[in-house]
Amino acid sequence: MLGSKKRKLSTISILLIALVLVLSACTKSNTSTDTATTTPQTSESTKDTGKFPKSLSNQDAAIQGGTLTYGLVSDTPFEGILNPVFYSGNPDFEVIQFFYPSLFDTDASFNVKDGGAASLSFSEDNKTATVKIDDKLNWTDGNPVTAEDYAFAFEVIGDPDYDGVRYDSTFTNIVGMEDYHAKKAQTISGIKVVNDKELQITFINPDPSIKAGLWSYPLEKKVFGDIPVAKMSSSDPVRKDPVGYGPFKIKSMVTGESVEFEANKEYFHGAPKLDGVNLKVINPNVVVESIRSGQVDMVSLPTSQYDEKTLPTNIELLGNQDLAYSYVGFKLGKWDKAKGENVMDPDAKMANKSLRQAMGYAMNNAQVGEQLYHGLRTAASSLIIPAFADYYDADIKGYTYDPEKAKQLLDAAGYVDKDGDGLREDPKGNKLTINFSAMSGDSVAEPLAQFYIQNWKDIGLDVQLLDGRLQEFNSFYDRIEKDDPEVDVYAAAWGTGTDVNPAGLYGRDAQFNYSRYTSEDNDKLLKEGASEKAFDDAYRKDVYKQWQELMVADAPVIPTLYRYELVAMNKRVKNYDITYGSGYGADALAGIELTADKPVTQ
Repeated sequence: MLGSKKRKLSTISILLIALVLVLSACTKSNTSTDTATTTPQTSESTKDTGKFPKSLSNQDAAIQGGTLTYGLVSDTPFEGILNPVFYSGNPDFEVIQFFYPSLFDTDASFNVKDGGAASLSFSEDNKTATVKIDDKLNWTDGNPVTAEDYAFAFEVIGDPDYDGVRYDSTFTNIVGMEDYHAKKAQTISGIKVVNDKELQITFINPDPSIKAGLWSYPLEKKVFGDIPVAKMSSSDPVRKDPVGYGPFKIKSMVTGESVEFEANKEYFHGAPKLDGVNLKVINPNVVVESIRSGQVDMVSLPTSQYDEKTLPTNIELLGNQDLAYSYVGFKLGKWDKAKGENVMDPDAKMANKSLRQAMGYAMNNAQVGEQLYHGLRTAASSLIIPAFADYYDADIKGYTYDPEKAKQLLDAAGYVDKDGDGLREDPKGNKLTINFSAMSGDSVAEPLAQFYIQNWKDIGLDVQLLDGRLQEFNSFYDRIEKDDPEVDVYAAAWGTGTDVNPAGLYGRDAQFNYSRYTSEDNDKLLKEGASEKAFDDAYRKDVYKQWQELMVADAPVIPTLYRYELVAMNKRVKNYDITYGSGYGADALAGIELTADKPVTQ
């Protein structure tokens, strides 16, 4: 879904996918770019991020071809689910971006515009979208990318045996989709293949999110058509021999470790300038040394390792406001697969709103951003990020650091220390231990988790790291997605994608709604934000203002940090621009050139 969400995206990822896919866990749709840099916190927590350019300055003559080395920064192997329909983690996405891009190009406000692999237009009543795929767009196996392939992706995601996480309100709004999902119909009546390259999708209700959030990835029917839907995600075309239509194609792969890409000379916008790309996993703790020594040409630099005084001199840094935020979530229920919705548990340990609010006020996020991330992350106030300048409400203060207020909330709710050990019992007088799940990562992952645990201890809460350790990325999300009863609180992040509509992350029918929070007010506001009335910008702004206020009040999750993302490029790389809306994302990769046979080293 163009503008879908996902587990923690990097700037490279978000920019290159013409911006991007569905939610996913740390991972999922936003608006303005450079002008939307308003932050709700103190000036002390904001560096002069405007000093970072958004395009490379290298003007040296380019060599012919060459191979770029791309560093996938992760302390865990990529899982190897290499298809947009099925993947959910950012490490897999960073592989996918090179060979399987979005069909659509977007403008600076992340609405679809012409120039991509497909165009998008609407009927006068905004109920029918027409997608026209470029006549020259072909899969790397030589077959044309067809309207039938595009329709097939919707059929797979809507199939009751689909085991991915994309099926949500965007899909159920398509005419006939729910009957198809319930096996009451063999086809989706609202999807019509007009010809080999043109498809029409009719929606039950007009939804302004479709302009930025329409699913944007076909699935090759000739390859997947004979594979049962329940087995697709584990099939060879996903795990071993994936095919795309982007500027590069996979030549060889060591799953979890590295991928060798070669240029797709039949790429519809012209053959890439590079001969290929070698992708390899780089541990976050050795990123700086890897770029200093020329082991990688292109990498997303963790802001925790940014230091002006010790930066390698053989690189150029590009910077942009990240379409992402970190958050702390509270487990409030479970995903009911039979109903296809989230169900809250009134007896959940974290069900008391005052407890959640108190934990929010106890977190000193401004200090985290300044000291652990060198001012390149700032304390967050809302679940709509500042990049969505039209919808982000800077007047919302959110959960600013206020431990005294946190203590007052706990006292009033009956969480008091009854045995004098300095730790609070629950309102019934029982011992209260809260299990906190956090991911492993770079060198600040452990200090960050322990900092929050200490914040919570300062207000009298006994919060313990789940299993006494940080969780590896894939294990972390496996437990969160499966609603492991041992998890009470978790720290994660979302890449928002390009659509401001938060229903895919927090809707009743959203599998990415990991807290499992639901409420009638939430249902109503999310519905209104995607209604026909919401084509009126003022109306939609007001709806999302109310939604932001509701989420602060109910606190099912609490945003912690907004992000500024840095891309480190070796000085032999030229012709690359990360400005939002500057052009088709896949073309940015295709246009990269090198000015030397070997990387520049310090």
